Amino acid sequence: MPRATGGHMCMRSLAVAVGGALGLLACAPHEQGAPDTMATRELSAQGWIDVTATLDPARTPVYAGDAPLKFDFLKDMRKGDKLTLSVYSLGAHSGTHIDAPMHFVATGVPIDQVALDPLIGAARVIDIPDSVRAIDAGELNRHDWRGAKRVLFRTRSTLRGWMDSPEFHKDFAYIAPDAAQLLAEAGVLLVGVDYISAEQFGAPAPRTHQILLGHGIPIVEGLDLRTVQAGDYDLIVLPLKVAGHEAAPARAIVRKRRPDNRSSPPAPPNRSRLNISVATERVHWQSPPGRGR
Repeated sequence: MPRATGGHMCMRSLAVAVGGALGLLACAPHEQGAPDTMATRELSAQGWIDVTATLDPARTPVYAGDAPLKFDFLKDMRKGDKLTLSVYSLGAHSGTHIDAPMHFVATGVPIDQVALDPLIGAARVIDIPDSVRAIDAGELNRHDWRGAKRVLFRTRSTLRGWMDSPEFHKDFAYIAPDAAQLLAEAGVLLVGVDYISAEQFGAPAPRTHQILLGHGIPIVEGLDLRTVQAGDYDLIVLPLKVAGHEAAPARAIVRKRRPDNRSSPPAPPNRSRLNISVATERVHWQSPPGRGR
């Protein structure tokens, strides 16, 4: 995020419901070393991997000139209150977030109007060598990215754990404009990076953002890809539904795809579940025998 300084109604409702549930998980307070919540264990049991950076003022990097994160307790049961109540203050581009076309396109849609289809489906994680800062067209074409509809770049930022460090690093790997143009022309639906901007720090013009967002391609920034390797995955990344703004924090999860390019593993057959088939891009609710919808 550069600065001036340098289907059906049912399908839509279900997908939004997933987004709300994941968003609640993202807001839950967490201590390092604390046991996972029941919801987190359930995601893991289904093969899902959380690639969202934790929002924590002590651990979250903030882009130069952006608003810092501030978390406060209005009420705290640990201090004798009858309940715990928190307030958060953070920028729209904090941690793992999605840039909507409105960010750099005057007529672009805001984050609450970004279509759901690009945010749910098959994705390919591309490993970029540690020595590479500029992911230009030449570097991009050294990797097997063609045919992928969603491309996530795992770079030096992941190797250094920069999305879990409060210090802002200017020398992060970025997507060069010529690579952005290739991705757009190939019909890629979504692009993701593992630091808080896809654009070169100090770039004279935000051409990468303008190209991708100008083609209606949402950009996921600030992914934490330390627990995944290069390959094909199922991806779900859903932003908070903030009306009329250019970006919002998001929760992102991935699941490894099998060699036959199907989702893996299947959900347990003995319980109601939301079945998301990214191979067909369809969403439907499945109930066990004997239960109503």
